[in-house]
Amino acid sequence: MSNETSTTLHGPERQNGAPASRAWTPAPILQQRAFGGRNREVPEGLADGEILLRERTYRRLLGVADVLSAGLAVFVGVELLGKDDSLTLAVVLALPAVLFVSKMLGLYDRDEHVLKKTTLDEAPALFQVATLYAFVIWLCESYFVNGELGTGQVVGLWGLLFLSMLVVRMTARGVSRRWLSPERCLVVGDVGSAARVSHKFETLPGVGAEVVGRVPIRSENGRSDSPPDMPNGAPPTLGELDALGLVLVEEGIHRVVIAPGAADSRDVLNVVRLVKSVGVRVSMLPRLTEVVGSSVEFDDLEGLTMLGLRRYGLSRSSRALKRTMDLAVSITVLTLLAPLMVVIALAIKVGSPGPVLFRQRRIGLEGKAFEMFKFRSMRDGAEEDRAALQTMNEADDGLFKIADDPRLTRVGSLLRRASLDELPQLLNVVRGEMSLVGPRPLVPDEDSLVQGLDRRRLHVMPGVTGVWQIYGSSRVPMREMITVDYLYGANWSLWLDVKILLRTVPHAIGLRNL
Repeated sequence: MSNETSTTLHGPERQNGAPASRAWTPAPILQQRAFGGRNREVPEGLADGEILLRERTYRRLLGVADVLSAGLAVFVGVELLGKDDSLTLAVVLALPAVLFVSKMLGLYDRDEHVLKKTTLDEAPALFQVATLYAFVIWLCESYFVNGELGTGQVVGLWGLLFLSMLVVRMTARGVSRRWLSPERCLVVGDVGSAARVSHKFETLPGVGAEVVGRVPIRSENGRSDSPPDMPNGAPPTLGELDALGLVLVEEGIHRVVIAPGAADSRDVLNVVRLVKSVGVRVSMLPRLTEVVGSSVEFDDLEGLTMLGLRRYGLSRSSRALKRTMDLAVSITVLTLLAPLMVVIALAIKVGSPGPVLFRQRRIGLEGKAFEMFKFRSMRDGAEEDRAALQTMNEADDGLFKIADDPRLTRVGSLLRRASLDELPQLLNVVRGEMSLVGPRPLVPDEDSLVQGLDRRRLHVMPGVTGVWQIYGSSRVPMREMITVDYLYGANWSLWLDVKILLRTVPHAIGLRNL
């Protein structure tokens, strides 16, 4: 590459109040990198100070969290769970070992590549870290412990390390999100994709990012982005693709989200090479995942890569495994919460006339109707007033949802705030009419709106909770709900159910950043 393409200058100040710390390359040179020399090798540049600061902050806080978790687990496992055991000074050398194990499993590099930095997705890797670390402490106990570790101590150390790493990492990421400014993102693609990405960033918790604008991946000369072409909430167009390098510099972009659509693969590759050459991070928005989800098997045929799509729905063994977990969890929860449910039933009975349980006809597995149970949260006969309240409906596409429903009773309002009105649905789970996790069970009027191949969602048993619940059931339109229900059936795994259950609990109490 010529000397011209490696020239960098310091300046000018970036517009719109963004930082001016980036070492920048003039737009013509950046354009030449991407589109003027297709056969040239474009080296990947170093990220600017602001991008590196973000990534180092996350990594360092996660490292501190892991060391603190290891120290807590070792202290409790040895000093508190052991009778006469004590730690030696050499254990100080063992604490940083958790950093090595975590780095080996990529736990400090993942946040650089993803926008939604969640800890639950790391749980399988953290399980491995805790297992390996506890095993190493047990093997080297003669160096770290005055005494002999018992089985209970090792199990306690392992369990506490796993749980503490989950909790402390969640806390570290929460601190980072509050400390750092949002990640500035540019969408390279069509206006519809840009609007969709921007909407997701604004509505999904745990995404510390914002879309500042877009650049079309194909020329839009002669086309208008004004209504009705421009969707609501679409970010502004900041320039054409030929000026992408200048936009990256002037707007202080941290990450580019590429939505290639039908663009030529070589053009997409050149965009990726340009963005990487100035040290900006890249995320792709492939259309394929809208159809097949994330659970695909990569099949490498000696250089020819193919994607193997998994079957839709659950196999017989998967259904048996899912049913086993449903029964175990629902029976346990019903047993533990039986006193609370009795108190709730008494409060409902005293608070307003009518039955304790609300029964509603829903459409379940393979289109079979069943009666779904809830604690009654509205006045008796509230269903008869639904037609009169259609003008207050806040949901789209045939769904019915009112945030401040005037039919709610005082007790019912409290129950809904913590989702306690949903507890009787565990009886539906025990009866085999529902699962703990699954597609949303629709009333017959709503179900009649789902037509054609979309009715495949009925091949999976409906759930008490699901992806739709985590997204916010009142905010998810019918079209998107059908999509996420389909992808749930296409990507099902027991771990997916566990993650959704774990996220449902904090969601119910207003903590949605896990």
